[in-house]
Amino acid sequence: MAVVTGTYRLQLHAGFGFDAAARVLPFLDQIGVSHLYLSPILQAVAGSMHGYDVLDHSRVSDDLGGHDAYVNLATEARDRGLGVIVDVVPNHMAFVAPENLNRPLWDVLRDGRDAPTADWFDVDWKAGGGRIGLPILGDELDVVLAAGEFQLDELTNADGRTELVIRYHDHLLPVALGTEGSATVGETDATVIRAVLDRQHYRLASWREKDSVLNYRRFFEVDSLIAVRVELEKVFLATHQVLLDLHHAGLIDGFRIDHPDGLADPGAYLELLKKHTKRDTPVWVEKILEGDESLPADWACVGTTGYDGLRAISAGLVDTAAAADLTAAWDAAGAEHSLEESSDLAKRHVVSLSLGPEVERLVRRAREALPDLDPERLRKAIVELLVAGEVYRAYVRPDEALSDEARHRLTEAFTKARVSRPDLEAELFALMPLTVPTGSDDAAALDFSTRLQQTWGPVMAKGIEDTMFYRFHRLVALNEVGGNPDDLDTGGPQLLHAWAERQQKDWPLGMIATSTHDTKRSEDVRARILAVAGDVGTWAACSAAARLAAEDAGIDPEAAHLVWQTLLGVGDIDHDRLDGYLRKALREAKRHTAWVDGDADYEDRVVAFADQARTSGPLHDALQRAVTTNEAAIRAVVLAQATLKLTLPGVPDTYQGCSRLNLSLVDPDNRRPVDFGSISSRLAAFDESGLPVGADLSDEKLYVTSKLLRFRRRTPRLQRDMTYTPLESTTEHALGFVRATTVPAIGGFKLGRENRLATVVTRAPARLYGPCGSTPDLAAAWGDATVRLPEGEWVDLLTDSPVAGGDVRCADLLGRLPVAVLVS
Repeated sequence: MAVVTGTYRLQLHAGFGFDAAARVLPFLDQIGVSHLYLSPILQAVAGSMHGYDVLDHSRVSDDLGGHDAYVNLATEARDRGLGVIVDVVPNHMAFVAPENLNRPLWDVLRDGRDAPTADWFDVDWKAGGGRIGLPILGDELDVVLAAGEFQLDELTNADGRTELVIRYHDHLLPVALGTEGSATVGETDATVIRAVLDRQHYRLASWREKDSVLNYRRFFEVDSLIAVRVELEKVFLATHQVLLDLHHAGLIDGFRIDHPDGLADPGAYLELLKKHTKRDTPVWVEKILEGDESLPADWACVGTTGYDGLRAISAGLVDTAAAADLTAAWDAAGAEHSLEESSDLAKRHVVSLSLGPEVERLVRRAREALPDLDPERLRKAIVELLVAGEVYRAYVRPDEALSDEARHRLTEAFTKARVSRPDLEAELFALMPLTVPTGSDDAAALDFSTRLQQTWGPVMAKGIEDTMFYRFHRLVALNEVGGNPDDLDTGGPQLLHAWAERQQKDWPLGMIATSTHDTKRSEDVRARILAVAGDVGTWAACSAAARLAAEDAGIDPEAAHLVWQTLLGVGDIDHDRLDGYLRKALREAKRHTAWVDGDADYEDRVVAFADQARTSGPLHDALQRAVTTNEAAIRAVVLAQATLKLTLPGVPDTYQGCSRLNLSLVDPDNRRPVDFGSISSRLAAFDESGLPVGADLSDEKLYVTSKLLRFRRRTPRLQRDMTYTPLESTTEHALGFVRATTVPAIGGFKLGRENRLATVVTRAPARLYGPCGSTPDLAAAWGDATVRLPEGEWVDLLTDSPVAGGDVRCADLLGRLPVAVLVS
């Protein structure tokens, strides 16, 4: 198997399946990646644009082309020397209409706990009185029955057998054998249908009753994704066998694991996957690390999918000197709460309004274990504990002693909860043993511990990433998956270097991602915002113009602060793309509107405000000036971000289309088609004539990306046996590091040549260059600033220029490009 030196992510769907991906392979080979990285390939819901709603684990997706088309794709990739990495969705399956499409779930709906697949799904049977609660009705059951919306019908299965079903609009629900009574096909009478429904293994209710009715674990708050119990080896094998067979046939080389924090025991799952895969198969986990959190050292994987690297790069590039001015602009926009307060309020919001079923399950287990305590006070204590969690998981394992990390995280959460609600101290103390039931045979305590672990993730994801990040707009470039808005105050090169040293030491094959299918903004949108944020005068002018325009438009200035930063980052954008993004952002914020019972009039006003700002008027003019006066700064940050990703310790992942300048917003905007033919033609032109002088930024980014990806593929040792040392510099505006391969020695003599790589990028360029447009006076800007390279002869990979070691003038080193990558 080829060493993983760089991956390229493709989003598959019916319009871009395996055959289309095969046509992209020449380009992927040309640009220099080692592995193709695919979104999920198993059969998902028809029309799915992402594949995370798997319906059938027993077959490769027909929508993508089917088994044979996948084999052709993987075979052609292998023939070109490219590996294939596949996304795996172990946590959940689709639970959608018509329900018979999910056969394992259909059997459970029909036969209940007697179904052979009953233990596939995480259902709290006791809470439902032995039935699965299905809050799928448009109104209360009696109202729907009276309206005659149910009908008894007959379904013919693929094997030719027929069975009775109940139809409700698009929904199709099974009728257990012998429970139809006197009802016959075509029956719609409310009394008869009600009698049939009362005898089923499911209970129908209005969607508004889900807090009290829904009793299966979901993916976050998504009712249409039911949790799967892959901790059971038979379920693991049934849901992974197709992928494992392809892997053992040499057609899958590695796996990306979606949302492992949702599993009962992520560590055990990864050990199970390791047991059933070939030796040294790389596995990456989609893991959000918060603050100083580290990936558990005992997880059987090679690292994360790269959000921690994204955060480190952004923190290294953000101009922390601008923090006071950006904070003042945000305060002037009417900010009501600090970041900590915003986080707390957002988490409380989602716990109370979105995660009711999850809270109720925890309360039920707590009441069983602590029957003498007041149920309502227990509920309040559990809510405090959920809100107090600062990580996605505390890594408590039921069969192991509590680790130091788990103890620290639990202690931190309980302490914060007690400070917030000292009146609940007794209940919180009583809950403590339930969170660490090591060696306990108390089923309620074990379940409470597991469910708490599985619920902290949704609270963090929905509370922070999908609520607070759409409310707190001080600098939205830092409001990213895995990111930290506080990095405006506390970030800087030291945070990047500390992360890189840990990555090199502990996870040298961990991914580094700057754009993914889940990022709120593409890497280049964030780079444009970060660049202009260093020009505090321009930032203040844009903010002031937005406040005035917001007052005239009748929208709150906080939303306007999001709108103008969005327009600054995304550049030219049409109405439809902007409309879709803003409505999603406003609904996720859950302040003036929402996905359910929202305020369409308010949304219309915000969209109209944004449309005006993107076309004409004072705010439009201020944004245009912000971009044109900071063109050189934008160029520097875009190229710095790309260069760091491609040379830091780890495996760089390139999201589709992002090898060139890509100005996209959150999905579905970031899933738009990519013109691979055009990108390939530009690469071919570079190979023939080099990068032309005066090339646009998109071409420069493509050139840098291809140069560095190809270099990495030629030098696979860059992935592992290297040191990492920050470069010394006389200026804060030069950010750099040296990586060197370790060479064994005997008797003082090295057994080979030491290979070294040095990266230098421009940091905080707006403050360095000043408002200069596209042509900064580098001699004046850099002055006598230098970086100190280790002694020896070096060559810049990007310009082919020779550079002597020692103190090197930044103005010379970063003359043609604002980044340099040197090898000796």
